[in-house]
Amino acid sequence: MHTDTERCVRAVRSKDARFDGWFFTAVLTTGIYCRPSCPVVPPKPENMVFHPSAAACQQAGFRACKRCRPDTSPGSPEWNQRADLVARAMRLIADGVVDREGVPGLAGRLGYSTRQVERQLLAELGAGPLALARAQRAQTARLLIETTALPMAQIAFAAGFASIRTFNDTVREVFALPPSELRARAPKRQGAGTSGGLSLRLPFRAPLNPDNLFGHLAATAVPGVEEWRDGSYRRTLRLPYGHGIVALTPTPDHIACRLTLSDLRDLTVAISRCRRLLDLDADPVAIDDQLRTDPVLAPLVDKAPGRRVPRTVDEAEFAVRAVLGQQVSTAAARTHAARLVTAHGEPVEDPEGGLTHLFPAPEALAALDPESLAMPRTRRTTFTTLVHRLAGGELRLGVESDWPQTRAQLLALPGFGPWTVDVIAMRALGDPDAFLPTDLGIRRAARELGLPSTPAALTARAAAWRPWRAYAVQYLWATDSHPINFLPV
Repeated sequence: MHTDTERCVRAVRSKDARFDGWFFTAVLTTGIYCRPSCPVVPPKPENMVFHPSAAACQQAGFRACKRCRPDTSPGSPEWNQRADLVARAMRLIADGVVDREGVPGLAGRLGYSTRQVERQLLAELGAGPLALARAQRAQTARLLIETTALPMAQIAFAAGFASIRTFNDTVREVFALPPSELRARAPKRQGAGTSGGLSLRLPFRAPLNPDNLFGHLAATAVPGVEEWRDGSYRRTLRLPYGHGIVALTPTPDHIACRLTLSDLRDLTVAISRCRRLLDLDADPVAIDDQLRTDPVLAPLVDKAPGRRVPRTVDEAEFAVRAVLGQQVSTAAARTHAARLVTAHGEPVEDPEGGLTHLFPAPEALAALDPESLAMPRTRRTTFTTLVHRLAGGELRLGVESDWPQTRAQLLALPGFGPWTVDVIAMRALGDPDAFLPTDLGIRRAARELGLPSTPAALTARAAAWRPWRAYAVQYLWATDSHPINFLPV
């Protein structure tokens, strides 16, 4: 979008928050860059240049605006609706891969050369992987500076910087303030501490309907790993350097997030995975406008706009749970999963009580005795085949997954039919166009709404909903009285 100057100027003049994260405005006369909704008086069009990323602005020598804080914009929805090289790279960078494995590790996960990855990112985003990761480290550093009382040296390494000097130089360059002054200017917040506990706000593009989003997560919560308590969805997180516990609470203009981490180096990854879980980088206006073109869906969208797709923080975990949920009720699937957690999950301590384990890793599940699984033999075969492929690295489910290739790999597994593959594609891989024409709830909704109820005919009708069929699924599911569709009381 940043190449359409006229459209960008209109967005800046209208201070339209829907475009935050789509592009950034750099002001030639002041040397700062802003989000489109910046509250200051818009500069003259001839003084504005537009960039596709904060990293590109920083590369061009601009510093972040102190009023609108462009580094806290929601992420671009582009990276969640595409499966090409650039989108997969951006998802991996957000997951901290460059900080942990370097650019060669990023390229290796994508199956391309380092030169090819850098060339593609520079062409589309105006910055290479190192610059994009640096911008993300700066954002993490600012968050820790402003919300904790941690010493600056500890913040530097927790944010992913290799040295304190690099940390100081980057903060000064990006925010035009030294770290100590950045902390002094920050408003005092409750919950700041030094023990790994953090309270922060996760922004999103309005509208956001929390009913089906949190309703689904709460209704399918696995005891010991997830719970709904006091208006918050809480769960344990398996992270690269340790583990964490997160509490996510919906509010009208943001998601309140409380994180407890065993290692603060996992902060960036934890935030990225929570945003992905709640689909916070989606563009609900574009999605809903497309679905409203169907007269059958239009009343559903108008009644409760802004539905998101509930996703996952761990793709392998979700695939295992999808198999456990084949042809059984939600309650039965939770029971099966809870047994696995109790027997094979890693114990964790929850300061608030209630959460007891991390969901078992594929390696732990691959080592269990298949005869101990209380399920039919055919599903037992499906389960054991899946966990062995995951544990052995033959099947990789992650943010870097190539959607068509991964679908083909899943379909080749015994016991994996279209429903299982599509639900994994929708909620684990993040494909916004995944569709479930064989799902019982979808077929029931289709009959009630006068849509075709056979899978082939419904799929043909749903072609008009592309590329947002996963969101159409949420609206169709919402016609039922199942608990997944309601925010818990």
